[in-house]
Amino acid sequence: MPELAIPNLSLVVLIGPSGSGKSTFARQHFLPTEVLSSDYCRGLVSDDENNQFATNDAFDVLYYIAGKRLAAGRLTVVDATNVQREARAPLVSLARKYHTLPVAIVFNLPEDLCQERNRDRADREFGRHVIRQQRSQLRRSIKSLKREGFRHIFVLNSPEEVDAVTIQRTPLWNDRRDEHGPLDFIGDVHGCCDELEELLVQLGYESQPIGSTGPGWSPLHYVHAAGRKAVFVGDLVDRGPRVLDTVSLVRNMVASGNALCVPGNHDTKLMRKLRGRDVQIAHGLAESLAEIDAVPEDQRDTFTKELADFLDSLVSHYVLDDGKIVVAHAGMKESMQGRGSGKVRDFALYGETTGETDEFGLPVRYPWAAEYRGSAMVVYGHTPVPETEWLNKTINIDTGCVFGGALTALRYPELETLSVKAQQTYCEPARPFLADDQKSPALSSQHAHDDLLDLADVTGKRIISTRLRHNVTIREENGTAALEVMSRFAANPKWLVYLPPTMSPSETSTKRGYLEHPEEALAYYRSQGMPQVVCQEKHMGSRAVVVVCRDEAAAAERFGVEGEAGIITTRTGRRFFNDTALEAVLLERVRQALTKAGFWDEFATDWVVLDCELMPWSAKAQELLKSQYAAVGSAARGALPAVLESLRAATSRLHGEESELLEGLQEQFEQRAETAGQFVAAYRHYCWPVESVDDLKLAPFHILATQGRTHVQQNHHWHMQTLAKVCQQDPQVMLATPYRVVDVTDQEQVAEATNWWTELNSRGGEGMVVKPLDYIAKGKKGLLQPAVKCRGREYLRIIYGPDYTSDENLSRLRKRGLGAKRSLALREFALGIEALERFVRREPLRRVHECVFGVLALESEPVDPRL
Repeated sequence: MPELAIPNLSLVVLIGPSGSGKSTFARQHFLPTEVLSSDYCRGLVSDDENNQFATNDAFDVLYYIAGKRLAAGRLTVVDATNVQREARAPLVSLARKYHTLPVAIVFNLPEDLCQERNRDRADREFGRHVIRQQRSQLRRSIKSLKREGFRHIFVLNSPEEVDAVTIQRTPLWNDRRDEHGPLDFIGDVHGCCDELEELLVQLGYESQPIGSTGPGWSPLHYVHAAGRKAVFVGDLVDRGPRVLDTVSLVRNMVASGNALCVPGNHDTKLMRKLRGRDVQIAHGLAESLAEIDAVPEDQRDTFTKELADFLDSLVSHYVLDDGKIVVAHAGMKESMQGRGSGKVRDFALYGETTGETDEFGLPVRYPWAAEYRGSAMVVYGHTPVPETEWLNKTINIDTGCVFGGALTALRYPELETLSVKAQQTYCEPARPFLADDQKSPALSSQHAHDDLLDLADVTGKRIISTRLRHNVTIREENGTAALEVMSRFAANPKWLVYLPPTMSPSETSTKRGYLEHPEEALAYYRSQGMPQVVCQEKHMGSRAVVVVCRDEAAAAERFGVEGEAGIITTRTGRRFFNDTALEAVLLERVRQALTKAGFWDEFATDWVVLDCELMPWSAKAQELLKSQYAAVGSAARGALPAVLESLRAATSRLHGEESELLEGLQEQFEQRAETAGQFVAAYRHYCWPVESVDDLKLAPFHILATQGRTHVQQNHHWHMQTLAKVCQQDPQVMLATPYRVVDVTDQEQVAEATNWWTELNSRGGEGMVVKPLDYIAKGKKGLLQPAVKCRGREYLRIIYGPDYTSDENLSRLRKRGLGAKRSLALREFALGIEALERFVRREPLRRVHECVFGVLALESEPVDPRL
């Protein structure tokens, strides 16, 4: 027995008396983390590996760790004597609980050898009778291991056999993670072969001749020129008019490597009947048996055996494409995916029932998909539905062809469905196929399910996986702060599919009188190997996320919101306007501009998410301006003139050194009066009265997402050009953001960009934002800052105070630390993109909100708000 084939996911139980070499074997063939030793666990609980009084506690620890490993899908090896049935029973039960295969490796070595090895170990001070008894228990156990539930049993009878062993880890039959597609999943066929052939042709498959297929088998066979593979979700047989043609076609495609197939409950029932089992002839089985009876008598026995063998060979479910997608006839819970047990197969065939029956006498099925939280997509059938629909990353593609519905395929990875209408109703369903209240649902099942979000999905410490930054950690205290904001102030959560990230400022400038300057912003991207950037004017407004739907029906279909056709939210997820009438008018202006620009047809969409700046700043920050900025300006302009008047009067009365001292003080206060005036002038640029929508300016700069796609693959130049066409349709309200593309390696272009920044500031502008040309850019050390803001000298006066430009203040401010802000910007950017991509993939709202909530939580991190 040179090679032991052990499933990748299994519970390996080493069985043998003390001294048989189990621990040595385990060290040679398994990772240290895979081996759980009873001796080691005794040491954990009692500091003495030989303390037999600690055995019960030690095995409690061992079972606990083994359970955690098996739940996580890790191969686990138990190193203990395990020679008694009662010692093995808990391990077999543990394997069954986690739907893993129990494997026994038996060390049936001579007693004398075991005795000799124990004599050499000072820690084994027990009599010879102990090993003699263990050997006796082992011999009595070997023949019963299979009955106890062990699926693989390997018996090693000599030291030579033990030394010659190699371990071969084998994937389970359902493990097809190396099958990356592209794939076409096809729903329950039920003998509707005409529709199946039509669907295969529409999917791009071609009929090809095939060699000998055996007596009774049809030569039907289809191959895709581009190498796509069909995956059938089971229930090939019963009810329909061409059962054997259907099975022949699928069998031939599977045999040639052009298809995979999982069994359905009808397929299994037919197999059991062909094997001679007593089954009830109902639910269409009679039609399948009638076709088999029509096979020529001299071919029937061979055909029947081959048909039963084929149906019996079908694997309960498949895990495909690195675990990204799972297919099973009736579905598959996360805890069962990629595992093997009788319960797994039963769930794959029948799903889960409540134990009740409905008014039609059919079992009431438990809604497992409504509670699904797995990361893999699950494709299934079994229960016919009028139309395919995603629910929590699951999709039922049995659209009831045999009942007069349609035969449906899901194309992967495109996630597009294609259906062929049934030519007729071949069988009347026991349950009405399309109830009156199901004909035109206002909202999808996913939207209905998303009406109630689970608090557990957003509380506690969370680690969010993103495409751009791998794992982003959300601390519990930050999550609590975000929950407060979300629960009390947020807009309807169904609209919240994106929150924009914070933005890091450029490196601090060393130029006299400046805290920020374009030279540092441009140098950052140049140093990271990014030759081209886009410089955009930084608007004097507030960040706004605008969701616009073509109409209310589109909003209900995609966002699950009824009675609205869009929303404008702040960067913290609140409604931008308290005045919903003003919001509705502005949204309608944007909608009309999009329509006039031909946007809906160009992007084949009924909705769009835009990243914008909305002006004036006072439209949103009125209270901030009054309480923080205007108050400072009013106090300064009210107090300083009186101070200066007193200083002038005092100076005129004094002479000599005292007069010179007061003149210096007077000069300081005159300077403060001047900077106070500059402070007031600076924030007044951001304020103007808003009496109607015409007093607003909306400047969109990112097309974040439309139907079926995000637009992060497009560079910023494309975004600006595309949105400029929309803004041209309503220049009164919509503003195309001025920008320029700059080659940071060209000093002339760098100088021109700097001059442009200076010009913007001289007109009272806020400054500019510098972005890499590519929306998502990576440099020498990974992901680059998505944007760096370079604010104007006078705008920074609002942020840091009227006197920030004094030498002593600038010297202090130049010591500001930017590391935390930069890290925050990158993490929030990754979460924002992840949220959009999950939304576009039609993942459940809880998955989208995990990222949106994460951005909001990160905003509560202690970072200087002035940065």
